[in-house]
Amino acid sequence: MRFDPPAGSNWRVATQLFPGSDEHTFTAPNLQYLMDSPSEFGSFELRSFTVPDGTRMPTFRLAVHHSGDGAELDGFARDVEKIVREARNIYGEFAPYDGGTYTFLADYMPNANMDGMEHRNSTVITASASIRGSRADLLDTVAHEFFHSWNVERIRPKSLEPFNLDDVNMSGELWLAEGFTSYFGPLVMRRAGLTTTRELAQELARVVNAVLTSPGRAVRTAEEMSQQAPFTDAATAIDRTSFENTFISYYTWGEAIGLALDLSLRDRTSGKVTLDRFMRTMWEKFGKPGGEPGYVNAPYTIDDAKAVLGSVAGSPEFAQQFFSKYIQGHEAADYATLLGRAGLVMRPLNPGMAYAGGLQLTTSSDGVRVATEVPFDSPAFAAGLEREDRVL
Repeated sequence: MRFDPPAGSNWRVATQLFPGSDEHTFTAPNLQYLMDSPSEFGSFELRSFTVPDGTRMPTFRLAVHHSGDGAELDGFARDVEKIVREARNIYGEFAPYDGGTYTFLADYMPNANMDGMEHRNSTVITASASIRGSRADLLDTVAHEFFHSWNVERIRPKSLEPFNLDDVNMSGELWLAEGFTSYFGPLVMRRAGLTTTRELAQELARVVNAVLTSPGRAVRTAEEMSQQAPFTDAATAIDRTSFENTFISYYTWGEAIGLALDLSLRDRTSGKVTLDRFMRTMWEKFGKPGGEPGYVNAPYTIDDAKAVLGSVAGSPEFAQQFFSKYIQGHEAADYATLLGRAGLVMRPLNPGMAYAGGLQLTTSSDGVRVATEVPFDSPAFAAGLEREDRVL
């Protein structure tokens, strides 16, 4: 691939593609790698740093478009380095980045939509927010996407390997691939000193609340929610759905499962075994064996993940029970007890306050209407309210 810059411009290229004969020419070893390689072509700002990793010295590059000044980007790059170093501690080593580099492609501009997408040796992160105004939120996305350089890009479910470029890719393991990544992102931020314990607790409260109160938990398991990705993750449809009552994001439910499993392992072993150990074992068994760039040699199945949990917990029975209840079943963990042992109190936010059921309402010229599905187990549903009803 050759990028031709406009005449007289200072445009350059940031990409995980392999360097070619000059600064604007790149190659890919195969179609999978080519399709997985986003590129930033323009007059971006560049920051880089290296981190020793045994005999390796990988380079991390930040190619950024933003509306702030150089000092803001310098400080942001230092925080990214803290995240990179802290995430490495979970696995004990960096993933073997092809070409020895990992690239963050970031566009923080007013006309950008919020998104983050992982790739084998890079990530693309976009947001309309600024570094100055939303530093913590932007860093949280960095932590999530960088964790993917191990989890998903190399520790990959067999249902996604190789990725089918011509059809829907359905997987029952996204509670682990995305959900556990969503759990470790805020945890890495806290361990790196970029957030407070209170902020971490607020994030955990959000996901626990969603799982405990959503009627969707009775409809599908976490494994089945993962299989809904083709219908919910950036998918567009004109069909009316009842997802408010039938769906919990596998990001959210998986994050709650990650919390429950981490606290359960710590409780069982007096802190000797944590979810870090589970992820490191998954890395050593399924990610580290490697593969040709663009491919994974040892993708895992849900039974493989269950076996790894049995091994690190020292009890296949515990693993079987955990999976059957919380991943392939409809139960929710006893979060109040688990969090209590970690020094956090779980209690109702507004005890005794009147509650209709989390209704979303819209106001127009003909009055107030119910905008979305009414939660199945809410007082409003019991009273007979439905979507589009006019509230008199």
